[in-house]
Amino acid sequence: MKGTCLCEAVTVEASESKEFEACHCGICRRWGGGPLLAVHCGNNAAFTGNESIATFASSDWAERGFCKNCGTHIFYHLKPTDEYIIPLGLFQSEGNFVFKGQVFIDQKPSFYEFSNQTENLTEREVFEKFGA
Repeated sequence: MKGTCLCEAVTVEASESKEFEACHCGICRRWGGGPLLAVHCGNNAAFTGNESIATFASSDWAERGFCKNCGTHIFYHLKPTDEYIIPLGLFQSEGNFVFKGQVFIDQKPSFYEFSNQTENLTEREVFEKFGA
């Protein structure tokens, strides 16, 4: 899969993955103005235009990357596992994604609701599953 930021200064390539998740945690909602819809790309995501990527340590275990030029969110990076979670919107030319799950479902505000049937994990379940 290939994607790019708005100004095309940064590109990302990752192995094909057709499943995505929504994160409802307060940090993701503050970062993007709503839930983060993203694809787990493991540790094989490759970026070009690295000089245009700025990072922010959003927790002890993760950092978020964004384009310095246009502000596009590029990645959520889990440091302990070196996993990259890439916003779904970067992959504009890809199609047929499947909405797999929702995390931090207990932090989702009541004013929106997805109708898709997904696996839903609370904050506690996320930390148990991923060992954070």
